[in-house]
Amino acid sequence: MGKYDDRLKLAVVVAREAGSYLMEVLPQKRSIEKKGIVDIVTEADRHTEKMIFDIINKAFPDDQFLAEEGTSNPGDSAFTWVVDPLDGTTNYSHRFPVFCVSVALVKDGAPLVGCVYNPNLDECFTAHKGEGAYLNDEPIQVSDNDKLIESLLATGFPYDIRESEQDNMNNFYAFYKNGAQGVRRAGSAALDLAYTACGRFDGFWEMKLKPWDIAAGILLVEEAGGKVTNFTGDPVELATGEVLSSNGNIHSVMIEVLARAAKH
Repeated sequence: MGKYDDRLKLAVVVAREAGSYLMEVLPQKRSIEKKGIVDIVTEADRHTEKMIFDIINKAFPDDQFLAEEGTSNPGDSAFTWVVDPLDGTTNYSHRFPVFCVSVALVKDGAPLVGCVYNPNLDECFTAHKGEGAYLNDEPIQVSDNDKLIESLLATGFPYDIRESEQDNMNNFYAFYKNGAQGVRRAGSAALDLAYTACGRFDGFWEMKLKPWDIAAGILLVEEAGGKVTNFTGDPVELATGEVLSSNGNIHSVMIEVLARAAKH
């Protein structure tokens, strides 16, 4: 039994309940509000966040809580629940079936428990620090591919792409022109990390992410035997939002491609 099994079980419960609700209301007309030019939030985001908070707060009232839509609990505990109630809101609002619920337990900036639930495929990815990573209770591991030219990568673009020079386009172009077999942009960082953990993607990079986008996914990749750093190979800090994850075999080559792209 792992040290945080009780919290992992709770993470799975809330992620599955939230995912079920998202699927239940998906066919309905939804109220959409803009947070930015292309950054949106729906009633489903807020409802699932409250649902998750209420359940967690009842079980662990002293734990801190940090979530995308602003729900928080200062708490007295050293543990913080980092939650994205709906990662892939734009996809969800268009009924494009690539979205998920992401729940992580963090202490001192390091994820200890992670759950990413994809309700469209009923796939529940879980990880417990030091205990491995799983998909629907079956162990998963990263791919063993060691050639960038044979690698399928994933990435995403920041919401401020229209206003910022750091838009990831140069990196996207560099990987397509200088190595990867293919690059996919599906619109959910949490799922991209989960898919890297189970070997569907060989690597993933993105910038300007939030802690709730990546906390659970980072742990999934690491516990599945992969590697996670920032673009220069240093340890990831949740607050910086710059993530490079891979199966480990192609990690140094990905860093080289990113470094070359940064010079142009």
